[in-house]
Parts: sequence; structure tokens; C-alpha cells
Amino acid sequence: MKSTPSKEPKEKGWPRIVTFGRVSVKVYKRIRAGGTVGYEIANYASGRRKLESKATEEEAIHRARDLARQMSLGDVVAAKMTNNEASDYGSAMTSLAPFNVALPVVASTVAECLKHVGDLSNLLAAAKAFQKRSRKVQPKRVKEAVAEFLRDREADASPRYLGDLRSRLNRFAEAFKKNTGDVTTAEISEWLNGEKRAAQTYNNFARVIHTFFAFAVEKGYAEENPATDLKARDTRDKTPDIFTPDQIRQLLQQASPEFIPALAISAFAGLRSAEVERLEWKDVNLPKRFIVVTAEKAKTASRRTVPISENLAAWLAPYGNRTGKVWQGDSDKYLYRAQETTAEAAGIEWKHNALRHSFASYRFALLNQDAGRVAGELGNSPSMVHRHYKELVASDDATRWFAIVPESTQATILPMPAQEAA
Repeated sequence: MKSTPSKEPKEKGWPRIVTFGRVSVKVYKRIRAGGTVGYEIANYASGRRKLESKATEEEAIHRARDLARQMSLGDVVAAKMTNNEASDYGSAMTSLAPFNVALPVVASTVAECLKHVGDLSNLLAAAKAFQKRSRKVQPKRVKEAVAEFLRDREADASPRYLGDLRSRLNRFAEAFKKNTGDVTTAEISEWLNGEKRAAQTYNNFARVIHTFFAFAVEKGYAEENPATDLKARDTRDKTPDIFTPDQIRQLLQQASPEFIPALAISAFAGLRSAEVERLEWKDVNLPKRFIVVTAEKAKTASRRTVPISENLAAWLAPYGNRTGKVWQGDSDKYLYRAQETTAEAAGIEWKHNALRHSFASYRFALLNQDAGRVAGELGNSPSMVHRHYKELVASDDATRWFAIVPESTQATILPMPAQEAA
């Protein structure tokens, strides 16, 4: 290492040039305001010139030597790089480009941080914690944030997905009349568990709520996503709950006149609750004995027709001249309440999705295990029908199920025969 004078000094012997290996660093002597003397080191380690100030010549020369040594060692490392290492270096530089910081600076800063936090995962956690403490949460009512979220999704979401978001989140907003940032994981969990939802329904709600709160965090309406810690429920196959013929008879006897069509269609045609909510009387063809579940109303977005059994026709006959929606309630919340109220009046515990499961089980037995036909009526796959409903009920019970009619028509209505065309 040697120190040599510049070839063009403004003052004899200045600037000084400190060299280590192939690297040279210049030290300048400056006369400051008031006549004091200072020294500056030209630092090109970041790729751009940066002047570092020192009070004394000794300090400046010492810093220049250290800088030259560091930069020279960097050249040696670069010369020994393999292709993979050079590629990693290039990737690192690309990642840092938006922040306008040099790799050596980043490396030394990260190394210093790791002395305090131990590893990179802790470093990232510390950065996120700092961000949360620094962010100002904007108060926003859940209802308003949900409305904004739905408007944001209108541009690229399918009608069916948007409808699902709207249905679930509007119910959520109705239950949480508070600021979005004040909603807790415990509150969401209590609400999800409060209506005895099936495992898959629970998971679907949790997924939608998580998506909503991710949006809320991004917009600054919440510090963190409270749905992140919700535990998914086990959705592995289990024997489906069904009603017995005696139980459905009691439910129909206790149902209100407005609820009977929805209840009967669910029990004897197997439509999903959401499909019943969307169903209109124009989709119910009583003279020709079939119901059309249009693609817009079906869960699978696929059109299908479902036969109307003779006993279902008897239950729907008094409503034959109606128009508009079959279920007049404003939302599935009111359908759920009608189900609970009717079950309580009948002295029966309501079983989630049991009407559809019951139809599938009894229909499968009545049609002599014809999975393809039942699957077509349900809007499912034959494999699913086999997996869930095979030999679940006896054929005698299936005959009884489809023979249940209003008391006034008991003597004239016959059960749907097994060979009836779908």
C-alpha cells in the first residue's frame, strides 16, 4: 500500500491517492468557511461518488486505506465468481434496483440487523411489526368496507363468484356493526360457529372473509387480517344426516303456508337451499312435471331439469297460479329461520343439508341404485352419489318418503314409481 500525490494538485501534494491492489481512493484537502481545514474521501463503493468528511488528515488517510482494502477484496471475490454466483449477484442487484441502494450497503446493514434478531425470519417479522406500528388505520365501518370491496371486484369477478361474495359478506356486515379494524378472530369464530354451519360451508365463509380482510388491510382499514388464524374444519366424507319419512311428514305439517313450497321442493326434488332461494315459479312446470334449474341459479353453473314426483305435485298444486320467487324471504338468513322455527314446532332437531341428503338417499334406493340418473337430478357426479348415498336407506322407506302428501289428497295421490322417466 502506498500514498502518492495527485498529478494535478491544487495544493502541492493534494489530493492524496491511497492505493490497495488495483483500487485507488482519493483524499482531498478543503479550506472551509472561516479558514478551517477539513478532509474528504471520494467513496465509489456504491458505484457513485460519495464524499466522506473527516476532521484530520490522519483520520482521512486511515479511512481511505480501509475503503481501498474493502473495495480491492471485493474485486478479488468478483474475479473468483462462478457462473451461478454471478447469476445470484445479478438477481440481487435486480431486486435492489427499485430502492436505489448498493449491494455492499445492504449486506452490511443486514449483517448488523442479524446481530440483534438472530435470523432472517426474525428480521422480516421485525420489519412487519414496525410497519404495523407506523401505519395509521383509517376507521371504516364493516358495511362500508364490504360495499367498497364488492365494487372493486365487479370488474373482473364472474357473476356467480360475485353473487357468492355478496351473499356471504352482506350477512357478515349485518352481524358486525363496527369498524373493520376492530373485528377480532374470536368474534369471527363465534359468529361462524353460531349458526351450526356444515364444515364446507364454514370453510367457504372463512375463505371469503379472509379475502375481504386482505383487501381491508391493503386499504388501511385494519392493521392485520383477523381471519388468518381461523382453523379450517375437517371436510372428509362422513355419513350424511337425513330425515325419516315420519320426520318430514311432521315438518310439513308444522310448516307455514309460505314455507311449504320451499320445504317440499327441497325434500322431494333435492334442490340446494341456495337454488331454492333463486327459484321462480316460472321454472316450475307442474303440468309437465319438471323443474328447470337454470345455469344462473345452479351452484355448478350448469342447467338441469328435475322431475316433479306426484307427491311433490300435490304439495305445490295450491300454489300453481303464483308468480315471482318461490321463496319470498329476503335472504338465506330468513330461510334458515323458517327451517329452525318449523323444526322446533315439530319437536325435531334441524339437520343442515338433510333435506337434500334425504332426497338423494331415498331417490337412489327407489331407482335401484341408478347413480347416473340421481346424479343428473342432483347436479352432482355419479361417483359422489355412490360414495355418499349407496345403501343408506331401505327401498320400503324410499317408497314411504315419496308417498307423503297433504292430508286432503292422501287417498288420491300415488307414490312416484321407480321406472318413471326423469
